[in-house]
Amino acid sequence: MDLNKERKYNLASMTMYGCAEFFSGGAFVIISTFFMVFLTKALGLNPALVGTIPLVGKIWDAITDPIMGNITDRTVSKFGPKRFYLLVGGIVSVITFILMWVTIRSESTIVLYLFYLLMFCLFSTGFTIFSVPYNGLLPDMMDDYTVRAKFSNMRMVWSTLGSMVCGLVPTFLIRNNLDKASYLLCALIFGGLFLIVTLVTFIGTWEHQKPPVKASIWASFPQAASVFRSRSFRIFIGIYLFGQCAMDFVSGMAVYYVDDVLNGYSNGYFTYLMGVLLVSQLLGMAVFGPIMSRTSKRTTALIGAPIRLVGTLGLLLVSGEGAPLVPILCMTALMGLGNAGTLTSIFAIMADMTDVDELITSVRRPGTVSGMATFIRKVSSGLSAACIGFLLSAVGYSEVLANAGERQSAATQHGIEMIYVLVPALLITLFIVYAYIFPLNAKEFNAVQREIARRRGTDTSVTTEEDRKICERVTGFAYENLWNSANTTILKESKSK
Repeated sequence: MDLNKERKYNLASMTMYGCAEFFSGGAFVIISTFFMVFLTKALGLNPALVGTIPLVGKIWDAITDPIMGNITDRTVSKFGPKRFYLLVGGIVSVITFILMWVTIRSESTIVLYLFYLLMFCLFSTGFTIFSVPYNGLLPDMMDDYTVRAKFSNMRMVWSTLGSMVCGLVPTFLIRNNLDKASYLLCALIFGGLFLIVTLVTFIGTWEHQKPPVKASIWASFPQAASVFRSRSFRIFIGIYLFGQCAMDFVSGMAVYYVDDVLNGYSNGYFTYLMGVLLVSQLLGMAVFGPIMSRTSKRTTALIGAPIRLVGTLGLLLVSGEGAPLVPILCMTALMGLGNAGTLTSIFAIMADMTDVDELITSVRRPGTVSGMATFIRKVSSGLSAACIGFLLSAVGYSEVLANAGERQSAATQHGIEMIYVLVPALLITLFIVYAYIFPLNAKEFNAVQREIARRRGTDTSVTTEEDRKICERVTGFAYENLWNSANTTILKESKSK
């Protein structure tokens, strides 16, 4: 197979590239929505203790993610290194995903805690092998800013489809959130689906061959940390974290909100809420994709986030036991619509961070860049889960009442409502701030690519003063300090503007 030949950027290639995001988007909807519920309600573990499981797992990712990014950039494979690891990681993470929902026979809290902590860490490792190369694949498939945006939008369509299917179907499989067997059945069904979409993306994608990066495994950590020397990447991380963490709290608290605040889980309220959230998000993708093509990735974020914020805060006016469901679903629809804009922009922007990093370092290292972004995202996800567990304990959530199928106190119900609404609202506000100051649009991206071509010797034009200022603003480096392999370490300070 000639991995360097020209490819057609058609609907089929976009679809096959994006469908692995069904796994990425779907698996974590199931985990963030049901894993803590499985451990607290079905197994009766303390929520504060359960919340530390994802946190410890993400600390483990602090080791594996930078190493995986380095390994990806150093590997040579006839399939393309990213596609090869995507396949291997997909298989490993599917197996370990299923193991997370196996019920073991033990009355010991310590044994249960350690078992599920180990399973979570194994899954997290497998998912690192899958997601780091997948996040770094698009920059090595194509260079065009607009085409990348279209591929990223299709990826988000698949993410939303994954979220829809994985958010809705489990509500039919897990009718009683105390039934342990239903969680495992759900994991088996979705594990098979996740494996299928991984294989489709492996078959339907390609990579342009490039020389491997020559860096030792021990250099993984300083090299990964050096990605933060890029001003654009630092701001992007703020966009990424605040946008995704806001949804972490929504998905992580949704069952508690419906079951303990609205008292409507047994009446199918959770299915309605998730259905409206995810359908509106899918419809939003059709709206925000063209908006992003005609404006910019940053503009898309700044349109979607305020819509999301209005829907989130609107829940304060309509929530509570016995409250009409329709107004709650209307606010939820606004949340889903706005989330489509933020998600679409986040992953489209991520693909451009490799080019900014290359201008700084003279080295093309998409694996390292995506590895650090993936690591930061996983840490934020772990912190979100830990915060949810601690906040539930802080508002008096009783795992004993939960395991017995009893209602929480009125004060605890109010506390759950505040967690579900106010924490995401704060995070969305911070997202808006970071999106507003983000310096990279189509004009700036094209200037970066022109400068890279000049540095490579494939463009003989003279750098204009405007291009020079753009490069400095986007990278945070003085122009004369760009394109320097020494910038791949954190030992040398940049001369920032």
